[in-house]
Amino acid sequence: MLAKRIVLQLIIVLALSCLVFAGGGGKVDKSWSTKIAHSFMERTPKFIVYDQNPTKQKWNYEQGLMLNAMRQMYYHTKDKKYFEYVKSNLDQNVQADGSITSYDLTDYNIDQVGPGRALLFTYEMTKDVKYKMAADTLRKQLAGHPRTKAGGYWHKKIYPWQMWLDGLYMGEPFYAEYSKTFNSSKDFDDIAHQFELIYSKTKDAKTGLLYHAWDESKEQKWANKETGQSAHFWGRAVGWYMMALVDVLDFMPKNHPKRKILITQFKEMSDVLLKFRDEKAKVWYQILDLPDRKPNYLEASGSAMFVYAFAKGANKGYLNKKFLKHAKESWDGMKREFIVVDETGAVNLEKTCQGAGLGGKPYRDGTFEYYMSERIRTNDFKGYGPFLLAAIELEKAKVKL
Repeated sequence: MLAKRIVLQLIIVLALSCLVFAGGGGKVDKSWSTKIAHSFMERTPKFIVYDQNPTKQKWNYEQGLMLNAMRQMYYHTKDKKYFEYVKSNLDQNVQADGSITSYDLTDYNIDQVGPGRALLFTYEMTKDVKYKMAADTLRKQLAGHPRTKAGGYWHKKIYPWQMWLDGLYMGEPFYAEYSKTFNSSKDFDDIAHQFELIYSKTKDAKTGLLYHAWDESKEQKWANKETGQSAHFWGRAVGWYMMALVDVLDFMPKNHPKRKILITQFKEMSDVLLKFRDEKAKVWYQILDLPDRKPNYLEASGSAMFVYAFAKGANKGYLNKKFLKHAKESWDGMKREFIVVDETGAVNLEKTCQGAGLGGKPYRDGTFEYYMSERIRTNDFKGYGPFLLAAIELEKAKVKL
């Protein structure tokens, strides 16, 4: 009997695999994007949390990142299972009255705005007003969110006077899509200002790279007392910025006077990043400009973000088509350095920094040693989401992966 049950279970698993990978007419879809998305959904069938513990299911930016990647899979494949996955995850947090469980507007945490993009998508698909009401709440947060004297959003209320590169991805793509969806074109002046301000305050004249953060008050221990800049160029922080730029441009009006400025920023940063890509591995280090300093390491999430930005930038015409070649080189580098396909066929992404921030408790001082001390994780969502997005953009360009 045991042998029969095992055989039956194997038949079921194989049948489900065929259903997941089958496209129109029964053709097996072996695309990287499908394999990556399927692997993620197999690991997180119910909740976008690391151990599938429902008590840890909270409204957060990592959830938002993965839901946006699944949204793009829906657009890429027209397979409704990706939309249904997004909706089922949102429905665990969004109540019938539009309220969001585990969310508090008065925290003024820019990270919490990120999942709003999935709300706009699900409202677009269903016209269920609860998703719009939830999105309206996030827009209300932005309306009252604390700002620097120069007009930039604080990263969080608990981090006063600080702008982090991370925050541009958390807030601006939602802000831009909401503004386009509900005809608030005047908001794009403010959206552009966020990019212009942090670019001017974090850019290093010598390298062209962007420091992780800027403290307008210059009071933080991690901040340069003259410039307010943090001490290092963290790969993923620059990656968040690049993804924010290329995604916001999807919604910014073609005739907006600041659009060209943002495209110029994007081009400049793309050229700079190529200079700091490891010549042999074709991917990037955790701290971008210190490849020879031990124990710096090649890091997956920042690398995936840059591949996505290069490929999408070339697809959209912001970058020269040669950036598709650069993106493909780095994709191949990721396959060598980070990607492992196990015996079940599941796609795993290794060597992602679990997290890095500044200040807080315990205090994160922004030193090189601090960035090296953070845990390295496999299949961290902050790497896996951009990994999927990169595959989608390269497939759109008909690049053989």
